[in-house]
Amino acid sequence: MFPFKTSIQFDRKCNQALYLQLSNQIIQLIKNQTLAPNTKLPGSRTLAEQLNVHRKTIVACYEELLLQGWVESIPKKGTFVRRNLPLLDQEKLENCVAFDMKKRTGFSFYQTSVLRERAPKKNKDFIYLNDGTSDGRLTPIDEIARTYRRVCAKKNVFEHLSYGSTYGNDTLRDVLVDYLNTTRGLHITKENVLITRGSQMGVWLSSQLLLKKDDSIVVGNTNYESANSTFLNQQAKLKRVLVDENGLLTDEIEKLCKRQQIKAVYVTSHHHHPTTVTLSAKRRIHLLNLAKQFNFAIIEDDYDYDFNYNHAPILPLASHDTNGNVIYIGSVCKSVAPVFRIGYLIASKEFVDEASKLRGIVDRQGDALLELTFADFIKSGDLDRHIRKVMKIYKQRRDLFCELLKDELGSFLQFEIPKGGMAVWAKLNENYSWETISEVARTHKLEIGDWLRYDSAKLEHNCIRIGFAAYNEEEIYELINRLKKTITEIKNK
Repeated sequence: MFPFKTSIQFDRKCNQALYLQLSNQIIQLIKNQTLAPNTKLPGSRTLAEQLNVHRKTIVACYEELLLQGWVESIPKKGTFVRRNLPLLDQEKLENCVAFDMKKRTGFSFYQTSVLRERAPKKNKDFIYLNDGTSDGRLTPIDEIARTYRRVCAKKNVFEHLSYGSTYGNDTLRDVLVDYLNTTRGLHITKENVLITRGSQMGVWLSSQLLLKKDDSIVVGNTNYESANSTFLNQQAKLKRVLVDENGLLTDEIEKLCKRQQIKAVYVTSHHHHPTTVTLSAKRRIHLLNLAKQFNFAIIEDDYDYDFNYNHAPILPLASHDTNGNVIYIGSVCKSVAPVFRIGYLIASKEFVDEASKLRGIVDRQGDALLELTFADFIKSGDLDRHIRKVMKIYKQRRDLFCELLKDELGSFLQFEIPKGGMAVWAKLNENYSWETISEVARTHKLEIGDWLRYDSAKLEHNCIRIGFAAYNEEEIYELINRLKKTITEIKNK
């Protein structure tokens, strides 16, 4: 007789009913062949006495096992493990606990070396450098929460709880048409707008529709690493062109176009990622003319349009596009907080229609309630008020960060004060390397991060992008202090 009394364990503090705990354990005993097919289970009274539970618990357990097909009941004989259950063919794992059994797969699948983990674990005692992210502590969470509650309190809210349009919520699309036409100088209608979960989805959708294996896309010799990974995942060829103080060298793009077919050009025209430079007016017009002449798409990733400290925002390429060559991508993630995955893809109707079909098979639709919330947040002027507020704060942080960087580390680093955005492009003296600094910095509880992502083209420029917006004044002083300690320690070795 199998020793049920010593083999079955109940957790009476658990929310799961006792009969389900018992049935799950018996199923596990059947699966691992401890209870073989045709094994007779104890009667309900007998097992209830052994396990010190009510007989109804055993009856409910056996009924559950019967419904699931693990056992069979034979009149006047009892309950048996089903005779025709196939044996589970599995590898014997020795000295292994249950949660370790899911680490290996029993099948083949496709892997890629071009994608990287995006969310490293963090230690609260460390300071982590970033690419230039907003400060979540400045997020107008109370205003957003009130708006969300107001949306949910409306009588027609239930209309938005079922499946909706793959284009995104109609109200938000209408609001974005007015907002982008006013602030970005666009000339669009709702049919040109696809709501996405952040700008990265827009980049991915564009790559899927534009690029096949061995197609060529132009990017800067320094470029946004996530975009590079997206294009390489499509097995496209990256054609790199130089970036100087005026942005992408469009003359090089023209030379490339005369030699081969270019399917697209990816550009962060406002503040080039990672160097922060702005694409000049002359090159903007040249690039648009090249797109028309050679029939390629321009993927314009306008990731931080709102943040300019020395002048008004420069209108995007999309505002000058009359030929349907520009795919304009943006989001509220940078302006408000990355957790709010609200973005947009602006393009010709036929491209938006196709992107909507593709979005429908990977995400089906967005979060209608959140989209309605941000439609109200934008239309009420709350977004603009938030941007004006944080602009002042980020400018102060930029000024302090650059001042300390120059005063404390000016002999080790060179940089230009960025006119906008949330980060500085810093070049390290040739006597030092970010690899060494990264190793030593950890001893001072400073994490540099994946510095190699800035040099995927093997330019050996010895530069990285350091964000400043996410740190308050005290944190900026501490960051610079830890970085100075790190470099000084290396210098004195």
